Amino acid sequence: MRTLCASTLIGEFFVIGFAGLVAMKDPDLTMGTVWTVCGVAMVLSVLLCGTLSRPGGVQLGWVLQIGLVLSGFVVPVMFFLGACFAGLWWASVHYGGKIDAAKARWAEQQAADQGAEQAAG
Repeated sequence: MRTLCASTLIGEFFVIGFAGLVAMKDPDLTMGTVWTVCGVAMVLSVLLCGTLSRPGGVQLGWVLQIGLVLSGFVVPVMFFLGACFAGLWWASVHYGGKIDAAKARWAEQQAADQGAEQAAG
């Protein structure tokens, strides 16, 4: 799960940066405001990659997904992109968990097979 979720977060890092470039064209926003918000979100997306295996890491990822969707009020295309990344996040968490469980079963089976070979040999 960690690998899939981290890949999604790194993709979001770039999308947030590009959204910042688009948001700079809004005359109501200062460059400092845009890059403070985008910079915090970009740093958060990278830091979350390291906290995915800790308690609350996935939940913080969901908070970032909600923020990405809500950024559509500033950059309208982010409603769509945020929803796409929220779907990717869900798939990363859901299917990543299934992959982790399958890997654990496979490792357990391999260990049992090696134990049987050693006992027979």
